[in-house]
Amino acid sequence: MVVELNRSNSVANHFLAEMRDVGVQKDPMRFRRNLERMGEVFAYELSKTLAYAEQEVASPLGVARMMLPAEQPVLCTILRAGLPLHQGLLNYFDRADNAFVSAYRKHRKGEDGFDVEVEYLSSPSIEDRVLIISDPMLATGRSMALVYKAMLRMGKPKAVHVVSVIASNEGVEFAQRHFPANTYFWLGAVDSEMTAEAYIVPGLGDAGDLAYGNKI
Repeated sequence: MVVELNRSNSVANHFLAEMRDVGVQKDPMRFRRNLERMGEVFAYELSKTLAYAEQEVASPLGVARMMLPAEQPVLCTILRAGLPLHQGLLNYFDRADNAFVSAYRKHRKGEDGFDVEVEYLSSPSIEDRVLIISDPMLATGRSMALVYKAMLRMGKPKAVHVVSVIASNEGVEFAQRHFPANTYFWLGAVDSEMTAEAYIVPGLGDAGDLAYGNKI
């Protein structure tokens, strides 16, 4: 299942527009906050698909029966760009367990191509749990697929949710081929083009650099 938030009118489009805007991008604090706000929107929408159970809640005047989450997901993000988006998800899934993975593009000298390296993983068991993997950009889809493969060392999840602010058509198609059938893709927008260096067009640029500064 693929959900594209920009296909319906909502305040998420405002957050997304500011992240794309080259003028607003000059304020890294604003960029990080918009990533976080997108995470909150994704969390709310995603929460509608989870399992719930009725529980009694005592108020000062009586007892209310409410449908509350039956379990908490595991939130996984890809360092470093995914941290603000992860925080937005965590603001709503505030009792979730958390996982962090280091994945980066290792460029080949003198070539446009690159390999994706996964170096670090910190995670609880994900056996029979709901796994939510977030990264601001789903470009080629290779990083997301490799992170999911690495996470399988921690168990087999019963459901997987992939959260990205902007994706490419190519990245979505690649990820769909490399994730299990019970995967939901939650995307802010899907763009049709990529550059030779695998940057999404129109996209928004390098999310990690915009959030935390240029790297060398």
